[in-house]
Amino acid sequence: MFNDKIILISGGTGSFGNAVLRRLLETDVKEIRILSRDEKKQDDMRKHYNSDKLKFFIGDVRDKQSVENAVKGVNYIFHAAALKQVPSCEFFPLEAVKTNILGTDNVLEAAIDNNVERVVCLSTDKAVYPINAMGLSKAMMEKVMMAKSKLSDSTVLCATRYGNVMASRGSVIPLFVEQIRAGKPITITDPNMTRFMMTLDDSVDLVFFAFTNSTPGEVFIQKSPATTIAILAEALAQLMNVPDHPINIIGTRHGEKLYEVLLSREEMAAAQDMGEYYRVVPDLRDLNYEKYFSEGEIKLSKAEDYNSHNADRLDLEGTKNLLLSIPYIQDVVAGNISQPDF
Repeated sequence: MFNDKIILISGGTGSFGNAVLRRLLETDVKEIRILSRDEKKQDDMRKHYNSDKLKFFIGDVRDKQSVENAVKGVNYIFHAAALKQVPSCEFFPLEAVKTNILGTDNVLEAAIDNNVERVVCLSTDKAVYPINAMGLSKAMMEKVMMAKSKLSDSTVLCATRYGNVMASRGSVIPLFVEQIRAGKPITITDPNMTRFMMTLDDSVDLVFFAFTNSTPGEVFIQKSPATTIAILAEALAQLMNVPDHPINIIGTRHGEKLYEVLLSREEMAAAQDMGEYYRVVPDLRDLNYEKYFSEGEIKLSKAEDYNSHNADRLDLEGTKNLLLSIPYIQDVVAGNISQPDF
């Protein structure tokens, strides 16, 4: 499906960008464009991959002109550029608005103006019932995508939504690994806090599934297992042969939730079960809501959201097995590296 195509990855120097790039380089893709702000990370990628198919664009999704320059001639876009750290977005919410909402609007506008065939936007479980600025901005990103999908005849816009990507840059697993290696206590906010667990390969699979199966405005979710933060920390300590490593409970951070939700109750009532994935179709009603107010919806009353408390829960051994499927953890256990690859 990518043969002789030009693909743009916004925010392409991040963990997802590198994961999807490695997969794309195995295909007969014509060109892969990386749009991001960080020239150092781009230079690192240029040296690491050393591929003639890889082209780099310094720019920011907040700047419409730099997006336009990168989008010209592109067939497909994977939109991963975002502010993702919950605490920093809490302290600087307008920055989250500028990148996650207005930046997405710039990407979608440029895609439509340049007749890009498909755009997949990456969202997060924090966009469902959001309580923090990061989740709120990602929820609005989804709404922008859905609204624009109704206005575009030639460009298919869709989104994926997933939970924690294990061992991605800035995630909790590399933090725990470094704390263990430094002989410092593992810092846990709440041992009962649950999170969905997903590998980088799973995240790429989900995006490719959405890419090949979407119609305009849809959101795709992978069914993912969950675990508690306490079990995750214990599993890492055992894998690194320090089962009695000390743990400090520091309390919930700014804007954190006890559990995350991948599908709201309202979405579950209408979601299509596709085996490993859920498909959420967009609300195609117009501004005439009389039918909605007068008739209501019976099946909505019976629906339950899909969250990390009621999802399939991994025990200690299951968590260890999932961790061992990640190359970074395999290297950590073997004592080879101290940081995730990109």
